[in-house]
Amino acid sequence: MKTIEKISDYRSVLPKKKRVAAYARVSVESERMRHSLSAQVSYYSSLIQSNPDWEYAGLFADYGISGTGTKARTEFNRMLWECEKGNIDIILTKSIQRFARNTVDLLNTVRRLKSLGIEVRFEKEQIHSEQIHSLSGEGELMLSILASFAQEESRSISENCKWGIRKRFKSGEIGVVNKHLLGYRYDEEKRQYVIIPEEAEIVRKMFALYLDGVSLKNICAELNGAGY
Repeated sequence: MKTIEKISDYRSVLPKKKRVAAYARVSVESERMRHSLSAQVSYYSSLIQSNPDWEYAGLFADYGISGTGTKARTEFNRMLWECEKGNIDIILTKSIQRFARNTVDLLNTVRRLKSLGIEVRFEKEQIHSEQIHSLSGEGELMLSILASFAQEESRSISENCKWGIRKRFKSGEIGVVNKHLLGYRYDEEKRQYVIIPEEAEIVRKMFALYLDGVSLKNICAELNGAGY
């Protein structure tokens, strides 16, 4: 009699790839910082896409925005929204300072992401290994300490800048920081601004339009239309 042999299905189930995103930020708008941001974007895009165990989940970058708050950081908030929707498993970032300079914001964000099962890896501080990362108790303790340093550094920089400005005001040294203002040129000998007549007309026109209730967008349009 013929027999029937059942052949079991032994197809292996491939492990699911981790969906990995990266966050980059620079707080100052300048050509050098623009290159820095571009370098971060290029580096993380290449890093994520070259890892066979990872799936590229996007790169979020804020340019010319301070890290002391989160409201103005459009890309940061868009990234968090993607996390809430369950589209990201791991976030890579250069350092704690790039992610946030406010200790409370940093810890609250990391804890919220932890509750969603999302890991944050900070490259500079090396809080990204399997033993110590943002999902472990040791990682959060280290994160708290380093975040405090980042916040204090931000406060110190701010105070130093304010001190420098006050000192220049007191000594009468105006215009040392910004020597390129529309309508003026900076006279190095006199150490003061001197009006440029042809550019001053543009400034007066701008102020007159504003006082007439014209919106900033329409002021720009009118000035550009006039060839200024």
